[in-house]
Amino acid sequence: MRPRSLDEIVGQEHLLGPGRVLRTAIESGELHSMILWGPPGSGKTTLASLMARVAGARFVAFSAVLSGVKEIRQVVGEADLERQRRGRRTILFVDEIHRFNRAQQDAFLPHVEKGTIVLVGATTENPSFEVNSALLSRCRVYVLRALTEDDLVEIMRRALADREHGLASLAPDVSDDALRLIARLANGDARSALNILELAVQLTKPAGGRRAVSEAGIREAAQRKTLLYDKSGEEHYNLISALHKSLRDSDPDASLYWMTRMLDSGEDPLYVARRLVRFASEDVGNADPRALTLTLAAKEAYDFLGSPEGELALAQATLYLALAPKSNAAYVAYNEAKADVEERPSEPVPLHIRNAPTGLMKDLGYGSGYQYAHDAPDARVAQEHLPESLRGRQYYRPTDRGLEAELGRRLAEWRQWREQHRPKS
Repeated sequence: MRPRSLDEIVGQEHLLGPGRVLRTAIESGELHSMILWGPPGSGKTTLASLMARVAGARFVAFSAVLSGVKEIRQVVGEADLERQRRGRRTILFVDEIHRFNRAQQDAFLPHVEKGTIVLVGATTENPSFEVNSALLSRCRVYVLRALTEDDLVEIMRRALADREHGLASLAPDVSDDALRLIARLANGDARSALNILELAVQLTKPAGGRRAVSEAGIREAAQRKTLLYDKSGEEHYNLISALHKSLRDSDPDASLYWMTRMLDSGEDPLYVARRLVRFASEDVGNADPRALTLTLAAKEAYDFLGSPEGELALAQATLYLALAPKSNAAYVAYNEAKADVEERPSEPVPLHIRNAPTGLMKDLGYGSGYQYAHDAPDARVAQEHLPESLRGRQYYRPTDRGLEAELGRRLAEWRQWREQHRPKS
């Protein structure tokens, strides 16, 4: 499904739209060495190969993971002969150029300088840090953006309709909602979206001559890993569930009983300690931040004392957690933020709060307009920090229990102040 013309490329209009500098250079044959910096699946390899096709140049690709200076010299020699005999230029596409060390990058310099090769390096890493300055000064840097949800849907629709290169021969039936779910899971990566789509279609059994892809099928195709559980260890999970729920319900007697029962059953005391630490963050949280400190201290005490003396520290922590004020506000806030990270496209960090240690990054607008809080009255500024689509999102909602009641008061006062001082659009 790789595009075969510039017009078939989806996204990157800022570089390839009519009259844009890169499209004009490609179509006029005025090729120059460049670094394509963008996230995975944004079209770097496709763009490099199309440059060669449109400009009638020879295209040679190799990966920085598998190649070294010896291979560079060989390609340069062949490029020199090609230019002398046929008058044709060579585009040398180096995938993951950031993986080359300084000496390997320096090997390109004289050949880029002479024009023996047109170097097109692709990287997912910031070239200001990963490409040496001598090579960077001889290349234009083009920033590719992650593809939008609409871009990915369009690419997948093409694949579903294409019988020769795509999936049409499998008679897929994929709804718009299903395509948008895949797009969210792919997170701006066209390659990932097509892989998920292909696997989801293949995993779906035909019914009535069609393969109706479901949400469950898509999530099955998209999963990164499968969690394995010990089916014979049911009692293990029953006991930890009983401990956790007794703690959550503030029952110190039952909590101590289930904790002791686990230890007497041969459970690893450090596993119990880990569960107590987890509980301190998940169910007590900022209602009593000392709970996390105490549980970590109990773990250290057991490490230091061993059994049976160290088990008393675990008992002490268990009783403290049972009687502590409870709040899962931090846990809920984390899960909501995590859901946004997983389900929504990864928007770029707003320019004004990006780090800008290099000239290139400053030229791209990094750090422009940033307000330094310590220079403001009461160290308060009303600038935005979330991506555009998440503006106004509130993950943390403190309870009125324990210390969190005070934290809630501070947070409410700050949010009110920021709303009053927010710049009017």
